[in-house]
Amino acid sequence: MEHKILLIEDERGLRLTVSDRLHKEGYKIEAASDGEAGFNQAAGGDFDLIILDLMLPKKSGFDVCRDLRQLGVATPILMLTARDQMVDKVVGLKIGADDYVTKPFDMPELLARVEALLRRTARTLVETPAAYQFGSIRVDFRKTEVLRQGKVVPLSAKEFQLLRHFIENRGATLTREKLLQEVWGYNSIPLTRTVDVHVAWLRQKLEEDPKQPQWIVTVHGFGYRFSG
Repeated sequence: MEHKILLIEDERGLRLTVSDRLHKEGYKIEAASDGEAGFNQAAGGDFDLIILDLMLPKKSGFDVCRDLRQLGVATPILMLTARDQMVDKVVGLKIGADDYVTKPFDMPELLARVEALLRRTARTLVETPAAYQFGSIRVDFRKTEVLRQGKVVPLSAKEFQLLRHFIENRGATLTREKLLQEVWGYNSIPLTRTVDVHVAWLRQKLEEDPKQPQWIVTVHGFGYRFSG
């Protein structure tokens, strides 16, 4: 299957280099040179992955990502950022990006991230049921929608992916390292509180009492278990 990737990058040299390499790897590539054009292409196209620079003319990468998620576009987004600041990465992940690569990056690293995101998406399409219900929560996987007592619960793309992974592995204790590998695609595990932060966000939105969670339970010394 030929995967279709949209690259949104204003730096011409990098845009051409990345497009050419991805094309040689067998991907079908479309490109945009500013955020406004990229948003329109992403919103109207059927892409398997979006590679999105944060620093863009006309419309920032943050705005592109946020607006696509609000529009209901669930296509995986890999952010490119020239700034090695954790706040940018945290904000990007919180508004719906799936992973990030910091410039300057090695091409093998970018390709590995691309392959991991596409592999995860393909596996999800095969394994995930149409919907799942636990308590007053209904998760519609096809619509990428979560309802609580019939009302929509706004989740970021990464929060939704983490919840889906918990559901697919319900009853099993999942370590933070395993979650970083399976949900975030990390091969080498960085020192990060990413998993704990996202679990806290999910609990705030889904649990009756986030301080005494019923569904996403902490297994002390190991990680987390979904009991829905």
